[in-house]
Amino acid sequence: MTRKKVKLAYIANDSARKATYKKRKKGLMKKVSELSTLCGIEACAIIYSPYESQAEVWPSPMGVQRVLSKFKNLPEMDQSKKMVNQESFLRQRIAKANEQLRKQCKDNREKEMTQVMFQTLTGKGLHRLNIMDLNDLGWLIEQNLKDIHKRVDELHEASQSQKSAAASSAAKKSKPETRQKSGENVQAVRSGPGANIDTMQRQQWFMDMMMNPQDHVGFGGDEMMFPFGDNNHNALWSNAFFPWEE
Repeated sequence: MTRKKVKLAYIANDSARKATYKKRKKGLMKKVSELSTLCGIEACAIIYSPYESQAEVWPSPMGVQRVLSKFKNLPEMDQSKKMVNQESFLRQRIAKANEQLRKQCKDNREKEMTQVMFQTLTGKGLHRLNIMDLNDLGWLIEQNLKDIHKRVDELHEASQSQKSAAASSAAKKSKPETRQKSGENVQAVRSGPGANIDTMQRQQWFMDMMMNPQDHVGFGGDEMMFPFGDNNHNALWSNAFFPWEE
């Protein structure tokens, strides 16, 4: 069962006020004792009331005098540094409550304008808004746009960093392969023409002979004269066009 909140006001009924005094006094003494024991501090309490002939003190008259003497030996500035009376205490409470109210009003206004912004996106007009509402709505939209641009910039920078890291890693991995392939290409270029020069010449001669046989083939007796100073008839056909003659 939740405890009912007590209204902080003077109790007009005498019997109720006396009962409240006794109950609260006992609780106050208990709290002071707990505070002193748990935190290891020197504390005292002096309570005057019209219901008792003598003041009630805690922990003892000697203990109260010791704490008061220590307090009086402090500089005057330190004595009043955190001292408050009923009026100053109430002023502090009022100032704190006003600050909380201001923050709550600001939060409520921002939520209200956020709802208006979403309604506007769905096609609802702005004709019902006054100049103050429009100013607040414009401020809210501007703040949201700033947040969006900031997030876009962060994502763009992260993407650029990832691309740079990937490109650097790919470049490091491809350098040995490039050098190896370059060596293979140079070797192929160097060895290719020398190895295939006879085949190319023979192919060219064969094409010329087919086009102009009288210029390339002569009859000297019973023998056909072949180019390249080679009378070996089989040598001509040992090329890439007729691999089965090898």
